[in-house]
Amino acid sequence: MTAFQNVADVQAFIAEEDIRIIDFKVIDMKGRWHHLSIPFERFNDSVITSGIGFDGSSYGFLTVEKSDMVFIPDLSTGFVDPFADEKTLVFIANIYRLKDGERVRFEDDPRFLAEKAENYLKAEGICDRALFGPEFEFYVLNHISYRTESHHMEVRIDSEQADWNTGNTKYHNLGAKVPPHGGYHVDLPMDSSYNFRSNTVRLLEEHGVPVKYHHSENGGPGQVEIEVEFATLKEMADRTMKLKYILKNNAHLFGLTTTFMPKPFWNEAGSGMHIHMHFFDGDKPLFFDPNGYSQLSETALYAIGGILKHAAALMPFTNPSTNSYKRLVPGYEAPVSICYGTANRSAVIRIPGYATDPHTKRFELRSPDATSNPYLAFTAILMAAIDGIENKIDPVAEGYGPFDVNLYKLPDAERGKVKGLPASLLEACEALEADKAFLLKGGVFSEIMIKNQIERLTKEHYQISALPHPEEFRLYYEL
Repeated sequence: MTAFQNVADVQAFIAEEDIRIIDFKVIDMKGRWHHLSIPFERFNDSVITSGIGFDGSSYGFLTVEKSDMVFIPDLSTGFVDPFADEKTLVFIANIYRLKDGERVRFEDDPRFLAEKAENYLKAEGICDRALFGPEFEFYVLNHISYRTESHHMEVRIDSEQADWNTGNTKYHNLGAKVPPHGGYHVDLPMDSSYNFRSNTVRLLEEHGVPVKYHHSENGGPGQVEIEVEFATLKEMADRTMKLKYILKNNAHLFGLTTTFMPKPFWNEAGSGMHIHMHFFDGDKPLFFDPNGYSQLSETALYAIGGILKHAAALMPFTNPSTNSYKRLVPGYEAPVSICYGTANRSAVIRIPGYATDPHTKRFELRSPDATSNPYLAFTAILMAAIDGIENKIDPVAEGYGPFDVNLYKLPDAERGKVKGLPASLLEACEALEADKAFLLKGGVFSEIMIKNQIERLTKEHYQISALPHPEEFRLYYEL
């Protein structure tokens, strides 16, 4: 990764490295990158001063009649694309709109929301940086096909290491299959995607995404995890997009496919994006207190209180797919209870018991998944934490714990006292509609942006709920 200061630096790099194409990545509301490329000869000052025009409505921004927008590359984000045949220099871009003939930052550009949240954190005098460290769970697969028509519905997913292939005689079967729910830290040869992951991790390291470790996960048909080192909010969102890009493209080179769908398999572990976070002011960690619960400071507990109080309203940003709510069910290590505890994987917030040093003391939000737009998800989480700190939301007084027991095994009467997460995307949207004021502070989120998110996700909920499910034919066809 190369951080350039100006156009002259970029042009010198182009000449030195024989760059042939300049590519620009622009985020949409769903969290997908779009891109546009130009020959290196066209990269000049006007790209920075005037930007490049595009149709914002096709990205989910604004309306068709007001959709003319421009993007301008952030020169600090440059990296050479490892997958392009022509040597290509990539920049992540910021989105601008026209106002009174001038270009101004588009208020709902997800990257701009991340910047505004980080500035708001500093302006409120809480600290100078919040650090995020996601764990990316996903499945590595050998085949995916799907089809939905009026008369035919079908999904076929296959994984070389899946248990259902133990009896496969259509090819030279060498065994080494992983039983259901038996994939956690399995070794070679059962860990069939190991070489692919190691190769991907080296690419990530070379392109500015430091990795903590990678390993196989519980899901037998190829579930794995990559955990990355901490970074500030916008930087981590940039790294998340880069990780997805490198991972998916490298998988294709290996003849594989990857998915971050929270629940691609029935009766197997779902994939989340657990997010570790802690605050620093200068070099001073703000989440450590040797005398606090689990060595957490009052500031950390207030941040936990804010996130848990707004947990349901966060979900249209942290869990924005209908599939998200098929993961958030009891019994698969996914949290369903709005509470916190030390080393408790059944709680929405877990305090890692092994993190005892002041600079590593943190908590982990376990409910999000990687179908989210990372800029929006991380920003919403930070705003909830800030609200908790500013309003001194005590998680104990609010009834959020701590619970240092397996919540799945609590007696019904006790478990019923603990609030649960929304059970559907529609419930999550209703929660956001009722609890959005904390997101509007400091002008970070806008009313129209929240409204558009709710409308889009509500439409998706009804779209999926109207589809007959194959299992319904077994249950009801002969009635």
